[in-house]
Amino acid sequence: MELVYLQTFCEVVKWGSYSKAAEKLGYSQPSVTTQIKRLEESYGVVLLTRIGRGMKLTASGEALLPYAQEMLRLHAESKEVVSQQGTGTMTIGTIETLAAYFLPAMLQQFQVKYPGITLSLLPGNEPSIIRAVKEGEQDFGFILDERFTDPELVTRPIREEAFVIIAKPGHRFQALSQVGAADLAGESLILTESGCTYRAFLLELLKTKDIPHRIHFEFGSIEAIKQCVLHGWGVALLPRFAVESDLIHRDLVAVPFVDEALSFQTQLIYSNRRWMPKAFLSFIEMMVEENGTVS
Repeated sequence: MELVYLQTFCEVVKWGSYSKAAEKLGYSQPSVTTQIKRLEESYGVVLLTRIGRGMKLTASGEALLPYAQEMLRLHAESKEVVSQQGTGTMTIGTIETLAAYFLPAMLQQFQVKYPGITLSLLPGNEPSIIRAVKEGEQDFGFILDERFTDPELVTRPIREEAFVIIAKPGHRFQALSQVGAADLAGESLILTESGCTYRAFLLELLKTKDIPHRIHFEFGSIEAIKQCVLHGWGVALLPRFAVESDLIHRDLVAVPFVDEALSFQTQLIYSNRRWMPKAFLSFIEMMVEENGTVS
């Protein structure tokens, strides 16, 4: 049995189609069909069955899938072990806020030390990042949340983050030293997209305290949010690091947002089961040392 058969099997399962798997692998569809047939012959069982226009795993196929995925993963790791460990691709899942305002400087520093590593930054929301890291689709994930734990992952808190309410210069908040939930009563809110952890925190806080508010806009882009605030369309809750340059140029007003329940950290997550090459271990060390860990 060849590993290529297992790879083809996993691709068919992933896409639910022989033709789609063939397209992704660069094979002809008959080649994919033949590889699956030979794999089934080697095990003496039927692994896939056709349902309508798609393919579905049999019980035997479901039993084989995790072993196939693990064998492919170990093969990829073994290739890395025998290489110089200073080449390859590092995939990093991260929320848009960290991708835009926190990670670039850190990744540039890492790239100077390991120029042979290709960095692939994949923005997403927290649930998708956690899933991708668990399933081995991404090497690392960066999340911004309350202290996160998962039995399948290592979580390294990087730093505690301060949050601010941003407003247009001249807004009534400019005269305040800090803003609490009660101060947001009657304000038009400009929110990050659904799935953002600090958006969920704010809305739950306002709901719990029965504070009237209006959601004016929702955006997946932090820059779009800042532009709307600049034009006086509302106020927004953002981590302070996302508005540092705006404060230097005095484009926006940023007032500390204070609530006893607010405790968000930038956290690095990775699988507790996978082997890490030298460059990846160096990346973890750099992130912790450069930013300082939180207790």
